[in-house]
Amino acid sequence: MFDRPVLSGVLGALVIAFSAILVRLAEVSPSTAAFFRCAYALPVLGALAWAERRRYGPRSWRDRRLAWAAGVFFAADLTFWHHSIEAVGAGLATVLGNTQVVLVGLLAWVALGERPENRSLASIPVAFVGVILISGVVGSGAYGDDPALGVVYGVLTGITYALFILILRQGNTDERRPGGPLFDATASAAVFSAIGGIAVGDIDWVPGLESQAWLVLLALSSQVVGWLLISVSLPRLPAVLTSIVLMLQPVSTVFLGAVLLSEAPSAVQLVGVAIVIAGVAVATVRPRERAPAGV
Repeated sequence: MFDRPVLSGVLGALVIAFSAILVRLAEVSPSTAAFFRCAYALPVLGALAWAERRRYGPRSWRDRRLAWAAGVFFAADLTFWHHSIEAVGAGLATVLGNTQVVLVGLLAWVALGERPENRSLASIPVAFVGVILISGVVGSGAYGDDPALGVVYGVLTGITYALFILILRQGNTDERRPGGPLFDATASAAVFSAIGGIAVGDIDWVPGLESQAWLVLLALSSQVVGWLLISVSLPRLPAVLTSIVLMLQPVSTVFLGAVLLSEAPSAVQLVGVAIVIAGVAVATVRPRERAPAGV
């Protein structure tokens, strides 16, 4: 996986595509889901970070501070996203949160001077058209208890998600050890999710056994396996390419929501799925270089 960052990112996106489904199945409050997703992942990530420290030595304080800062935005991202899931459903909420596909590339260009390749830059509007169609804004098919509020939460999710990806990427400078930065960011997110839940009064410290089981699965699959795969790809790919690869998450969630939660996408939404896949292909599939004449 270390020498195939695009594959790693794609697999990570497919794993975290189950996140919204598991949140819905857990049937807990947004802050509760955010806190336990992170808390249950800490033992596994902590063991991996410890092993990396023994092998490679301690990470710099700069990298650790950046990872903790990323965790603050991850806590906000998860909380906004879980509110959006409640308002508009798993598929649409995940699509709305992935407006980061535009924000990451633009923020990286402005803040880091990292101009996207023309191929990746051209894929942004393609993918974003797909997002609009999947969302149900065009035609029929958008549903939920409060779609308008869900859109607000979804946009806030996209902003905080973009900031999380960029900051975590800057704090993951040692490509040999993805576990340490992810552990710090996850620990930070657990702390700030708890603080946020206490502030708004919606955190449940002792969910039911069935809810706990779904939350453990959410933590081990999405937060551990999914984000470890993504963390491997983050420092090895341009920011905009990473964000577009992650667009596979909402595409997959639309299908999973239909199969597992009976969320029925419209024909327009399915066209949007195809367009997003085309955008990902434009960004990631490179034409083979022609061999020089006479070789």
